[in-house]
Amino acid sequence: MEKINIVGGGLAGSEAALYLANKGYKVRLYEMRPKKQTGAHTGSDFAEFVCSNSLGSIATTSASGLLKHEIETLGSNLIRFAKEHSVPSGNSLSIDRFGFSSAVTKAIKNNQSIEIINKEVDKIPDGITLLATGPLTSALLCEEIKKTFGEEHFSFFDAIAPIVKKDSIDFNKAFYAARWNKGEADFINCPMTKEEYEKFYEILVNAETIELKKFEAKYFEGCMPVEAMAKRGIDTLRFGPMKPVGLFDRRKFTPEDETRFKKQQFYAVVQLRQDDKEANLYNLVGFQTNLKWGEQKRLIKSIPGLENAEITRYGVMHANTFINSPKILNKTLQAKNRPELFFAGQLTGVEGYNESIATGLLAAINIERYLCNKPLLELKAKCMLGALVNYITYPEHKNFQPINSNWGIIEDMEMPRHVRKNKEEKNTLYLNRAIEYINNLKNML
Repeated sequence: MEKINIVGGGLAGSEAALYLANKGYKVRLYEMRPKKQTGAHTGSDFAEFVCSNSLGSIATTSASGLLKHEIETLGSNLIRFAKEHSVPSGNSLSIDRFGFSSAVTKAIKNNQSIEIINKEVDKIPDGITLLATGPLTSALLCEEIKKTFGEEHFSFFDAIAPIVKKDSIDFNKAFYAARWNKGEADFINCPMTKEEYEKFYEILVNAETIELKKFEAKYFEGCMPVEAMAKRGIDTLRFGPMKPVGLFDRRKFTPEDETRFKKQQFYAVVQLRQDDKEANLYNLVGFQTNLKWGEQKRLIKSIPGLENAEITRYGVMHANTFINSPKILNKTLQAKNRPELFFAGQLTGVEGYNESIATGLLAAINIERYLCNKPLLELKAKCMLGALVNYITYPEHKNFQPINSNWGIIEDMEMPRHVRKNKEEKNTLYLNRAIEYINNLKNML
């Protein structure tokens, strides 16, 4: 049996490798780590989470929640592992990143159908191949892709948020709460007065950043560094990651105090989300940053409750590479001019953990169908995965940029005007259509 080459042991590559190996196919999984690191990864395990530890909302009425539901229905292994290694985070699916990666690595290493090859790939292998090298594809392989397709690859920059130890947080100032008291109080909240926020803001906008080269000075809107957001205006953060609405420290007043409860208690709030299974580590939500480490330390310690915070990981910036998918790929995630070559993950221009897993799964399904001489799947935009793939492969893009799953890309449908104006009702109709479509697809596979 011909072996399938999968280059990249991140989320997309790991999902694809497990799917195909569990179907009985022989897989060569290439991963350059730990022999060569990326600058953002910290270990050698497969499927490492390098930014946030959250896969977003579990509600299927959200775009992220629907995408997770779709790929779980289609047989995703990594969503199952994520649920097994989840940590409390309200209505979101967040994971113990170390436990998750360890479990994926164990599953791959214990699978007799997967051969692991730890080396950097600088040439596209012959035969059936999936390139899933992610946003930190090596320079040598980038050059090979450019040479193969005659298209410039693009770069944008992502940012990683700092992590602090919980036992170094001052809970005389910080408190646990869920917004509007909905769900479990899983987030740690550090509130600020107007004066404290203005002091924090001055430190942030005047802090020294790592100098970017000319081609690096472009950010993805969905992962904007906190200092870049702040420079858009003094209140930008207060209406973004530091919004105080719906957050109340109930230690300072009783739930019966309805008048006070309805008022905004704080001027701004920094939220921290659990990052490991043991709840020892918490990341600063929305605080991905390009600040120098000394500046990060000064900024974090200006936050009430974090004056003595022990920082276990500083934020860093790293290059994210993606191909010009509208020119290179079919809706099957298959290269237009090389039918034995497939792409998946952030290299294709999808942005996010769920999106990487989803495209890895779809590529694996289509590789199996290709080997069986079956028609490859071209999903309709009636489901979130189909909408995502249709977007990144749409040939009329004038300025193609990375995209998350979102309701704006899903195929429109007829509905009464009053329903269209009601976001929840509208999304429920889209949701029901998507679930029906995916269930029918599953029955066909």
